[in-house]
Amino acid sequence: MHDNSSLISKRKKEHLEFCLSDKVSFREKTNGFENYEFRHFAITEVDISKIDFGTEFFGKKINYPFLISCMTGGTSEAENINAQLALAAKQLNIPIGVGSQRQALENEEFHNSYKIIRKNAPGIPVVGNLGASQIVNLKSFDKIKYIAELIEADAMTVYVNPLQELMQEHGEPLFKGFLKAIEKLVKYCEIPIIVKEVGAGISKKAAYKLLNAGVQGIDVAGAGGTSWSGVEILRNHGDVNNKFWDWGLPSSYCIRTVSKLKNKFDFTLIGSGGIHDGFDIAKAIALGADITASARIILQELNKSGIEGVVNLIKDWFDTVRKIMFLTGSVSITELNYDKIIRKEKLY
Repeated sequence: MHDNSSLISKRKKEHLEFCLSDKVSFREKTNGFENYEFRHFAITEVDISKIDFGTEFFGKKINYPFLISCMTGGTSEAENINAQLALAAKQLNIPIGVGSQRQALENEEFHNSYKIIRKNAPGIPVVGNLGASQIVNLKSFDKIKYIAELIEADAMTVYVNPLQELMQEHGEPLFKGFLKAIEKLVKYCEIPIIVKEVGAGISKKAAYKLLNAGVQGIDVAGAGGTSWSGVEILRNHGDVNNKFWDWGLPSSYCIRTVSKLKNKFDFTLIGSGGIHDGFDIAKAIALGADITASARIILQELNKSGIEGVVNLIKDWFDTVRKIMFLTGSVSITELNYDKIIRKEKLY
């Protein structure tokens, strides 16, 4: 019989190790952004020096529409990673998500690996994180309140990962009753609830049901970045040719279709899943995302170049976005979201 807490901690360590490499990328499927071109506007009058990326994230002002996505927690290694990522987020004044807080429900051994984020980054939006299978099995939402207070969270992410749970040794692919649980959680929690995938994407139909249940944020986390199916296949020493490695809906498709629900619902749309550079960020926003997010490439940059490397990487990405806004005649992020992108086949 497995010690559940040590099993979770061990798994998190292995996840970190795999995500420091590119072995866990999607193989044949992409994020889909390469299918789009920006509409060049030759008579732009935008003053590039006055472009301001400032926006709001659930009531808090941020300097860039970017979230350092949920990564880690619950291990000794995680505390140092989260400490550095929090300092980078503070410098940039952008939100940051913590990794799954399931381990924090088991015992207090690694609580500092989560608490360090708020300690190092007072004032910025911090997002908590717990899996759908844990939500379904909770008899009381008091535990959600507990882990939210642990990090002084401004919002809580509930991640849905049916494919990963299916592929994971000792996984828990049990989601029956999830929508009802989410509806109750939204009413119980005093902070906004975001639902995110982990790399297989959220469809328009799924997003509609979640928004109808009262969810305030959708993080599509589509295919094209990290394959968490691939992570689990490698962890289990499985067949690397398993076709489920590339399962999922491309991020561009998810953003484009889910954004149409803004006509009916007021929610924050987070575009993630294979955000690799400034062009990906700009295309995600042009397709309808309010903010964008990334995880693995940020972790790799932190490992390579530390806090300064992460800060410079994200600044460089938005320098590219600034140039794209200039060339498309977009004074603001809102304008970039209006008719500034076109599918390539329509150009010929």
